[in-house]
Parts: sequence; structure tokens; C-alpha cells
Amino acid sequence: MSLTVPPALLEAAETGPVDDDAFVACVRNSLPYAWDTVSRVVADLESSDAEYADNVVPPPTEAERGQLLRALASDAIRASLERHFGVKLTFQNCHRVAAFRLPAVGSDTYRWFVSPRGQLLNQSPELRDC
Repeated sequence: MSLTVPPALLEAAETGPVDDDAFVACVRNSLPYAWDTVSRVVADLESSDAEYADNVVPPPTEAERGQLLRALASDAIRASLERHFGVKLTFQNCHRVAAFRLPAVGSDTYRWFVSPRGQLLNQSPELRDC
């Protein structure tokens, strides 16, 4: 299961729209490694003038890798993280999370990062099993 949903949040979802802040809190509590990784990447971005910042360190265990996969593979989770942090998130190789400044989306750097060429050049033998 991707998220541990508090009963009150599940009840809210069963009866209508869900508050974005409540959903983000559920993500933060359910996927702490993914939350910490995205938070750290966003903090790195905010402390620089770069178009993007990224994580290149593989997760220490498969459980943490699974958290990243669940967070970034879910449209709802990824979109809520992007809205919360005010960035565009991209993802490669089960661990390379990047946060782009919104004005950089569509830039040459962004297009290269999300291109098939960028994905292929980010491959290595130790990452082929992820």
C-alpha cells in the first residue's frame, strides 16, 4: 500500500474533495524517505541560482527505493508535491529526483534532462536492476 490514510482523511475522500494540505500531510507521514529526498532537493534548489537541483544518491534499501517509486509514479502524489514546493519534479533511474524552477520548464536544460538521450546517458550497470 502506498499511503497510510488516516480514517478522517479516508472519510473525507469518500464524501467529496480532499484538502490538498491534508493529502500532502498524508504523503509526508506515509513516505518519509521520499518526502525527505524531495525536501532536500528543493532546499538545494532554493539555496542556489541553478535551474534545477537533483539527488544522485541511491536509496539505502529497497523500501526507500519503493517510496520514491510510489511518490513519483503517482500523478496525484507528484502533483501535490509539485504544488506544495512550487517546483516541477522529474525522475530517472529509481532515485534521481530533480526539482526544476517553474520558469526553467521548457528550457534546453529541462528538455535534455527529460529526453530519451538524457535517460540513456544516466544509465550505468549498477542501476540496471532498479
